[in-house]
Amino acid sequence: MDGDFRVEFTRNPASLKHRPALVLNADYRPLSYYPLSLWPWQDAVKAAWLDRVDIVAEYEDIVRSPSTEIRIPSVVVLKDYVKPQKRVAFTRFNLFLRDEFRCQYCGARGDLTFDHVVPRASGGVTSWQNVVAACSPCNLKKGAKPLHRTGLSLRKPPRQPGAEELRNMGRKFPPNHLHESWMDFLYWDAELQA
Repeated sequence: MDGDFRVEFTRNPASLKHRPALVLNADYRPLSYYPLSLWPWQDAVKAAWLDRVDIVAEYEDIVRSPSTEIRIPSVVVLKDYVKPQKRVAFTRFNLFLRDEFRCQYCGARGDLTFDHVVPRASGGVTSWQNVVAACSPCNLKKGAKPLHRTGLSLRKPPRQPGAEELRNMGRKFPPNHLHESWMDFLYWDAELQA
């Protein structure tokens, strides 16, 4: 038996593959905006079956067992409130999110790395206050030199973001696919149409 043997028992296994469920906290706000809090449809069905979530919206697709038939959830709400974290982890992703996925020297988007404003060779530490997102050309130009010797300047000073600030920052970056049933629960930082 090669691969996943369960596939042979479904009529069209690929049709259910891309049916994620938006996961909302008990206060009806997404657990996170970026990345958007999504569960695979299997996890959403299991959580509903175990009575851990309420189903708010559903897809048209149905899954069946010998004794049960259920429409695939597209939006679920946790029954128990999950308290958001107060502390923001210092990760590459969170750093890029804080800097809005832009080089903090030239403003370029795309292939980013990170740079120590005060180089480690000069005693600079790896912290929120000393590390910024940088494109490769700016990072190479700066190298291990102090900022004032490079002709570069920072777009904004590096600092540790708050958890709520970072969550709100994530709202500026909606994912490529948003199901229409999610729209009532997502508040993206987008211009409203008149």
